[in-house]
Amino acid sequence: MSKHILVALPLTEAQRATLQGAAPDARFEFTTLETVTPEQVRRADVIMGNVPVEMIRQNHHLEWFQSNFAGPDVYLEPGVLPDGCVVSNATGAYGMAISEWMLGMWLGLLKDLFLYRDRQNRHVWDAIERPVRGVDGARVLCVGMGDIGSSFARRAHLLGAQVVGVRRHAHPETPCPDYCLRVVGQAELDRELPQADLVALSLPGTPETEGMFDAARLALCKPGAILMNVGRGTAVDSDALVEAIRNGPLYGAALDVTSPEPLPPEHPLWSMDTVLITPHISGRFSLPRTLDNIVEIFAHNLKRYMAGEPVDNQVSRVTHYVSGEMAGHRLRCE
Repeated sequence: MSKHILVALPLTEAQRATLQGAAPDARFEFTTLETVTPEQVRRADVIMGNVPVEMIRQNHHLEWFQSNFAGPDVYLEPGVLPDGCVVSNATGAYGMAISEWMLGMWLGLLKDLFLYRDRQNRHVWDAIERPVRGVDGARVLCVGMGDIGSSFARRAHLLGAQVVGVRRHAHPETPCPDYCLRVVGQAELDRELPQADLVALSLPGTPETEGMFDAARLALCKPGAILMNVGRGTAVDSDALVEAIRNGPLYGAALDVTSPEPLPPEHPLWSMDTVLITPHISGRFSLPRTLDNIVEIFAHNLKRYMAGEPVDNQVSRVTHYVSGEMAGHRLRCE
């Protein structure tokens, strides 16, 4: 019996043809997240795309779920997917889009461009009487060296920055990338923070990373440093971040993720001049290349799946709960 494959993404005809060519014997059904129906989800053997959790719970024979995100957190909770269902993610698809967002935010903060935009909106022709900073020679600390962190590290290096990477564990036998001064383990994080002009976080949401940047750790940052977060908002204590910018060492922050998310309208971060906030959009499909990358990942995995081989980018579904929070899948940016 041929496999029934549901794809819930806004694909072009060329992208659909790529997937059909990867599994010519399968039956494809194409839809979008906005138009997918419970019936479509229930009859699928394979689902590509983050369909609503309440729908996917109704499919008790699903064999493989391919997320279009790097972190399919909610789908890993017990009872969402049937036992034995393989889960894979889209790690590798978002590095270009998100690292370019990071570059734009970093340069805008360094050169006061967003402050000048505020003045433009008030029709004010007035120079900010202070020197701006440059990228060349700046120390960048990339906390998380997966696809996103590594992509940003390479771009920062090309602009002349000195980059230090942080992984959960540093392996001495692994060569240091040529775009990094060094790559250290998480145990060395506090030693590196006082030297960093930019702290760039691309961490997953796990119990290990929750609250990693609390008041004590933010206090270790270099005076005038910028914090950037594109991973999970839970890695940063939002109230402590406010204090670190108001009265502590930080100059400002660029946040595509927050805790909580969305950030409440009354939260002080919204109105801070040197804080930039976007609504978790640095990835998604705003850059067309991202969707091409996701299709390439899925097509590669489809060929393996149809041949009876293990798919790549698999995520462990071994979970347990600590204080009500999901743990155990250990999806890491390493």
